Amino acid sequence: MKQAVVTGAGTGLGAEIAKQLSESGYRVGVLDMNGEQAQDTAASLSNAIALQANVSDEHEVKRAFEKFGDVPDLLVNCAGVLRTGPFEEQSVDDYRFVLEINLLGSCICARQVAPGMMKRGSGHIINITSIGGIEPSPNGGTYGASKAALAMLTKNWSTEWGPKGIRVNAIAPGFIDAGMSKPFLQNPEVRARRIAGVPIRKLGTASDIAHTVLFLDSEGGSYISGTQTVVDGGVVNNVLTLLPRE
Repeated sequence: MKQAVVTGAGTGLGAEIAKQLSESGYRVGVLDMNGEQAQDTAASLSNAIALQANVSDEHEVKRAFEKFGDVPDLLVNCAGVLRTGPFEEQSVDDYRFVLEINLLGSCICARQVAPGMMKRGSGHIINITSIGGIEPSPNGGTYGASKAALAMLTKNWSTEWGPKGIRVNAIAPGFIDAGMSKPFLQNPEVRARRIAGVPIRKLGTASDIAHTVLFLDSEGGSYISGTQTVVDGGVVNNVLTLLPRE
């Protein structure tokens, strides 16, 4: 049985990724800062265990992975936070919180599993990035910068750890009707504008991201490493369509 740990798996994208991994036969560690949400998600799955940790705290992360027991075959770094508003009006604590969870937290979790994966000679890390790390997203604070940095770390880790048996990939979701986007997508005007900006004219789902995780970790994805797979319905390629010549 393959084993996986998914961070930020109490709700949203992480919970759906954990669900689909469980349904595909993985033993899953449902890791979340919110222990109750981790428990609820894990209880709804087969072969799952709840793990509570703030991913930016290396001691909490170490204890959580010790509770999981084995070195996972797959780590999905999905824990993420967002602070919105004009950059100059956000606080230094806002900047720090986003960077510590999205970037440092992914580093701490990857560092936790990498030695064991190297010793075993195999392993896979998937970082959940964002199209906000590919194109600028005003009023997003340090979110886009954290995801752009994580995309570069994906490349760095893949080249550094590849010879030691570890594949590393990233998935950049676009406009997904789940997780952090869910609240403001309840606004009909915002929802309609976002759908209109996607070439295939629909929002993505948490399931779309989970299916991509499953593919990358499957036999079919076994020769893929160091890539960032954009799952966005084509929206990042749509600038000139939105700003036509005539």
